[in-house]
Amino acid sequence: MSTWMRIQSIQELNDALVRSSSQPLLLFKHSTRCPISAGAHKEAEAYLNGTPREDVTYGLIYVIENRDVSNEAAERLGVKHESPQAILIKEGQAVWHTSHSKITETALQEILR
Repeated sequence: MSTWMRIQSIQELNDALVRSSSQPLLLFKHSTRCPISAGAHKEAEAYLNGTPREDVTYGLIYVIENRDVSNEAAERLGVKHESPQAILIKEGQAVWHTSHSKITETALQEILR
């Protein structure tokens, strides 16, 4: 079963980005204070509780608690910060991203086919 890997430090972010060379990384940036983010997180959880790809790493950044990590991800990936936000990373590069109500179980199923 796939689960979220909490990314709480810049070193953990760096490690996850390096691993994306051999295994895609779906990064979810989540605000624990935002109802829209709570809805997007519920959709992402529904994806993980369904039939997620097992060859993908699922990373989770709490943007309020780990602002420095969230900002570093935005800078390194060249993707303007939004919250909630989902970013698919391959070989250290963002290849797809979306945010807010566009983060749905169906959207994740489609992009991760």
